[in-house]
Amino acid sequence: QVQLVESGGGLVQAGGSLRLSCAASGRAFSNYHMGWFRQTPGKEREFVASIRWSGGSTYYADSVKGRFTISTDNAKNTVYLQMNRLKPEDTAVYYCAAAGYHSGSLKYDYWGQGTQVTVSS
Repeated sequence: QVQLVESGGGLVQAGGSLRLSCAASGRAFSNYHMGWFRQTPGKEREFVASIRWSGGSTYYADSVKGRFTISTDNAKNTVYLQMNRLKPEDTAVYYCAAAGYHSGSLKYDYWGQGTQVTVSS
């Protein structure tokens, strides 16, 4: 059974840092892209960052570029999101997800349960 378990969320002051972790288990993810998304009440889930597990190519939303860094630790089967210079607008539930290719298209198949990040002003 595939599991993605996030941790590392919490309350931080604006300007501070947090590192989210996503422990992946249940299958081989070497051909997958791993992503972080976030959602606030009443809004759609939005893309934050992604990385190719095998190759390390990274992508970021414009709103977090230069402040957030996504990375993987293959030995620990874990994906990280280092968040620096946090802003109140970064407050959200953050979700880890794994995407595989289906008929040539990338689709996020698996999702974690989410971890709350709250940035106070």
